Amino acid sequence: MDLKDNIEELAKKIEKYKDRVINEEMTKTAFVLPFFDMLGYDTRNPFEFHAEFTADIADAKGEKVDYAILIDDVPRILVECKECNNSLENCDKQLTRYFNVTPAKIGVLTNGIVYKFYTDLEKPNMMDEKPFLEINLLKIKDYQINELKKFARNSFDIDNILNSAEELKYSNLIKKLLKTEFDSPSENFITYILNEIYDGVKTQKVKDRFTGTIKKSISEFLNDIVRNKLEGALEANKNTQNIVEEEIIETQIEEIECGPVTTEEEKQGLSIIKALIHDVIDLDRITYKDTLNYFSVTIDDKVTKWICRLYFNGTTKFIKFPEIDEEGFKDRGAKIPINNINDLYSFKDRIVDSIKLYD
Repeated sequence: MDLKDNIEELAKKIEKYKDRVINEEMTKTAFVLPFFDMLGYDTRNPFEFHAEFTADIADAKGEKVDYAILIDDVPRILVECKECNNSLENCDKQLTRYFNVTPAKIGVLTNGIVYKFYTDLEKPNMMDEKPFLEINLLKIKDYQINELKKFARNSFDIDNILNSAEELKYSNLIKKLLKTEFDSPSENFITYILNEIYDGVKTQKVKDRFTGTIKKSISEFLNDIVRNKLEGALEANKNTQNIVEEEIIETQIEEIECGPVTTEEEKQGLSIIKALIHDVIDLDRITYKDTLNYFSVTIDDKVTKWICRLYFNGTTKFIKFPEIDEEGFKDRGAKIPINNINDLYSFKDRIVDSIKLYD
């Protein structure tokens, strides 16, 4: 079995046993040791998996960390365990003390279900306050399994781990921040949104009035992303009889967590558009916003001042322009299919007309 299969098997055991596991020692035996066995460590070999490893601290000689993983006889990973019902909140202080007096560059805090991985990104040899990776074996995601593989005994490379640790740490913090803002928008977030869409004075009364609308719009937007991606996947696979909707939805949620990726084709499209309008507008004002659904070419980095939107992620490519409706309001036009990226050269007049809506 590969690592994903092994994790699924361990997760089943955790679900089955967790109500009977009532203390730290039971947690270690039932959950923690099997986890590190799964990563290829010999947990019965004291020269590789050292239990009760002594980490002398200036004001507390003889303190012991639960486990130290040794590679080439050097402690590389320290593991501090708590019983499985412990939430791990404010439990990192002890691990911090151990980390700061050993050569180990990775600290792991776990209750056998949740694993928090720490290093010293902020200050050398001082463990960070926040983990760069946190996984829950009962809710683990595919990209987390890929990160976990880096800690396996047969592929352990501390330089490789540390190179990706910073990106992982801040990516996780960004996702947590977005979730918090989406669930309960802060005043700063409300102000940011209003600065983009509302021309009037942003009084507290205005902010209060828009808070519910913004929260609702965010929820609808995320639901639209999942629905549109699902519909697209179903359409593309309409001749396939074995599509499982739950797997498709999970894939789309993973995409939302990872965010949009700007493709080379989208970058080429932007270059063509700039070439077409170089004598119409200062090119320094031309910006873009990438989303999971489309690539938007904008003016002055304002999402409300979009020139056109490129839909290059599907099997058929489209371009869309803003239009003025009968009442004089700017509205989204219809998608126009294109055969390839070079077709953009034929839309110079439409692109220029879009710019004139704003300048």
